[in-house]
Amino acid sequence: PMKAIAAVAIAKHFTPGQIAAAGIFVGACILLFSVTGLLKWFARVVPAPVVKGIQMGAGLSLVISAGASLKSQLSWTGPSWGDNYIWMLVAFVVLALTGIYRRVPYGLAVFVVGLVFAFVLLGASPDETVPSFGIWRPGTITPVGDEWRVGIVDAGIGQIPLTTLNSVVAVVYLAGDLLPEVQTPSTTAIGLSVAGMNLLGCWFGAMPVCHGSGGLAAQYRFGARSGASIILLGAFKLIVGLFFGNTLVGLLQRFPKSFLGVMVIAAGLELASVGESLNTSRAWDLAKHPGSENASSLRLPGSGLSEAEKKQRWTVMMVTVGMLVAFKNDGIGFLAGMFCHRAYKLPALVEEIKRRYGEGRIRLPGSGRGRDHESS
Repeated sequence: PMKAIAAVAIAKHFTPGQIAAAGIFVGACILLFSVTGLLKWFARVVPAPVVKGIQMGAGLSLVISAGASLKSQLSWTGPSWGDNYIWMLVAFVVLALTGIYRRVPYGLAVFVVGLVFAFVLLGASPDETVPSFGIWRPGTITPVGDEWRVGIVDAGIGQIPLTTLNSVVAVVYLAGDLLPEVQTPSTTAIGLSVAGMNLLGCWFGAMPVCHGSGGLAAQYRFGARSGASIILLGAFKLIVGLFFGNTLVGLLQRFPKSFLGVMVIAAGLELASVGESLNTSRAWDLAKHPGSENASSLRLPGSGLSEAEKKQRWTVMMVTVGMLVAFKNDGIGFLAGMFCHRAYKLPALVEEIKRRYGEGRIRLPGSGRGRDHESS
């Protein structure tokens, strides 16, 4: 779900119409950016350290959020026998072992065990309803009157930079980092996908959604290597939603937070780890443009970067990460990273202006010949 819209909707108790209005507005904007080429231009002008900073910041935000949730909701014996610090430690140990035994489907195993625990806990609660079969009947939601204004102004506008940065640009480059052997989708294709989901689904009550880089990192971390994994996931969700609907809410609420938190932490660390390749030949800007004309002779092996350039790129990325995590806002992290990037370019720009100004000084005709004649 689009996190800015979700946060505002929860805090301000949005109506379904207001939520739909926000999602439709964001979808329409992303569609416009895609068909006009603005997304492609934006992805081209944003430097790699800023994009990787957004990815790394998003990953660390997931880790911090999951850790805070585990700390606030769990204890050594609670909230139940099937959800506590002990099971969290077990999940961490098994996760560490999957680094050795990579063919073990950790995500699937934890999900199945968590569902079993949830069913047992649900069955032990007499007030809870168990999932039951029932066909979902679709209905439409049409925002009316002031719902458009509230949804767009209070939630939609703030979501646009988050979707553009983390759900389109960062996703495209993350896909290239994680799966270099697979053709990476273009920013236009991802943008059209985000626009299509929201321009279609929001009219039927769907929550505004986007392609988060955290979700891609999670799927990759737990074994996804092709589009077939997403097709299977979508088919499973579609069947569950169509035939069980809201009766699943009680079961999902009983899913162990200890398992879920560990999985989110693993996904966050996977996403944050892409920052490691910033100054290597695996970074997309260095792979396409190895070296630069202003680089010094002291180069790092395989990256085409000097030590000074490496330090500058690392600083830009960390400024982006720090501001994103501190303010919990992708847009602020982006602006801080771009400012830092431009600040490093300022001395070279000043020198270029001085050089051009010096070459453009007015010289009187024949002044050079006169001096030559006098000297002879």
